[in-house]
Amino acid sequence: MASGLTPKRVEGVEAIDWSVPWLADWRAVGEPLAQRIVAGMPPHEALNAYNTHNGPRMPPVRFVAQTDLPANQAYEAFIFENRCVPTRGGLHDFFNALCWMHFPLSKLRLNALQGQAIAQAGVGAVRGPLRDAATVFDENAALLQAPDVLWQALAERRWQAAFVDMRAVWQQARWWTFGHAALEKLVQPYKSITVHVWRVPQHLADLPAIDTWLAQDLQADKLAAKPFCPMPVLGVPGWWPANEEASFYADTGVFRPLRQGAVTPQ
Repeated sequence: MASGLTPKRVEGVEAIDWSVPWLADWRAVGEPLAQRIVAGMPPHEALNAYNTHNGPRMPPVRFVAQTDLPANQAYEAFIFENRCVPTRGGLHDFFNALCWMHFPLSKLRLNALQGQAIAQAGVGAVRGPLRDAATVFDENAALLQAPDVLWQALAERRWQAAFVDMRAVWQQARWWTFGHAALEKLVQPYKSITVHVWRVPQHLADLPAIDTWLAQDLQADKLAAKPFCPMPVLGVPGWWPANEEASFYADTGVFRPLRQGAVTPQ
């Protein structure tokens, strides 16, 4: 498929291929939940049933039907005030719920930033820099643990160095696709899907430790500055057959060079 084209969105969780590498850390929780939903259980009921029976890493929220959200109340404000997440059928809200299950503290932090901003300024036509950045993170972030040399190449958009010359270095890296909109797009992958990468310290050993650290790292000033590293996600070695060829990364419409004068994330 041409890199600039977005395919028609597939709506249902039955379309998810759980064998793909970017879902490796989500499969154990996500696949049985998807099976319940495909079998006819309402999504919020399936999610709450899992929450009830699997304890310690479950989110400090309940999932509720979308109809529980009052027409005059903002989605993030409703979650902030009620600790309830309105949930529709379909891929977008399903992946959002999976993110709540894997990163409960970080999701709670993002919601608190949104809820506090709404309480202070209301809901306007423009979100403002903090809410805008929190939304970008929530929808499209990816987390990366990587050696300095690899991170620097990605931050400077030196794609050939990062993905070809240092291809073996990726074996020392760990990756989590956090954003639920990015995960939704990846159900029907295409070359130009780009995520916003946030660097995670390498000493953190597991998801609970990363979640605790990330919830603390998501400070308003840092987030509003958008210290993201944009990256075409299917460039990750081993994630897409076409990227075995070095020419895959020569497509400057997707793997764009760093703009002159742009600040690179540290």
